[in-house]
Amino acid sequence: MKKETILSGVQATGRMHIGNYLGALKQFVDIQNEGKLECYFFVADLHALTVPRDPEKLRQDTLEVVAEYIAAGLDPKKSVIFIQNHVLEHAELAWIFNCITPVGELEKMTQYKDKGRSQKDSVNAGLLTYPTLMAADILLYKPNFVPVGEDQVQHLELARIIARKFNRQFGETFPEPKPYERKPLRIMSLKNPDKKMSKTGDDPLYLDDTPEIIEAKLKKAVTTETGAKNLIETLSYFADKSVVDKFTAEQKSGEIRYSELKSVLATTISDHFADFRKRKKELLNDKSELSKILNDGAARAREIAVPTITEVKQKIGLL
Repeated sequence: MKKETILSGVQATGRMHIGNYLGALKQFVDIQNEGKLECYFFVADLHALTVPRDPEKLRQDTLEVVAEYIAAGLDPKKSVIFIQNHVLEHAELAWIFNCITPVGELEKMTQYKDKGRSQKDSVNAGLLTYPTLMAADILLYKPNFVPVGEDQVQHLELARIIARKFNRQFGETFPEPKPYERKPLRIMSLKNPDKKMSKTGDDPLYLDDTPEIIEAKLKKAVTTETGAKNLIETLSYFADKSVVDKFTAEQKSGEIRYSELKSVLATTISDHFADFRKRKKELLNDKSELSKILNDGAARAREIAVPTITEVKQKIGLL
């Protein structure tokens, strides 16, 4: 009996931090290891082109994400791992979706409006049509589920709207993918614990940070009431409950030593990602292994993508 399918992608913006890991990557690995769903995980390098990018940096960032996928536990034997631009059908289907999607639908997208305000000098057509490419990324594989964070719910809903519209106009083709319930984890900034940890304007804890860098970053973490709560909550994702309970009780009683909390948190996070750091370094030093994984992944992805785009072309009248 064929398994149901789940698909997700991460934009090619390079190294991931612990917020990315706990909020998405770790859950991808857990879904894979449960073995109940056919898993497709890709790196969205075409989406990364909506803002100016240095070509060499984009290539490196893309490989970083692939290496981190695998180092964190995604297994090419259990999941299909590939790069978006290696499967040209993504772009083909996106163009077809562009032609059935009203501009008004795209202009309503929150991320387009937000980014349009923040990067007025570099608003391009790709930024506007980003959601139709995302819809193509998803619907090309006819998945049953898509894990989405709160900032992507609107984009998934548009993909469902596009699927309904295409089905009404050309006949039943795409199932409407459902959001896969991900735990709503929000790892907060060490500098400003009222905001999410971010790669922009922040000093996040990257998964491959050395023990020395982790310790240095945590030493600078704020210890206001909100900051202390953030540190203890972060510890709870990596340490035994007894350790977390100790610091929680000490904070309530006012006896907590923040230097000790930061030291324990630094050691715990460093130890947790020790194997990750080693494996990622091995992968980036052996580009041939990464190439083999990506070539195989693209070939497996196209086993689904080619029949889908062929079906779509036949239905819309392309020879």
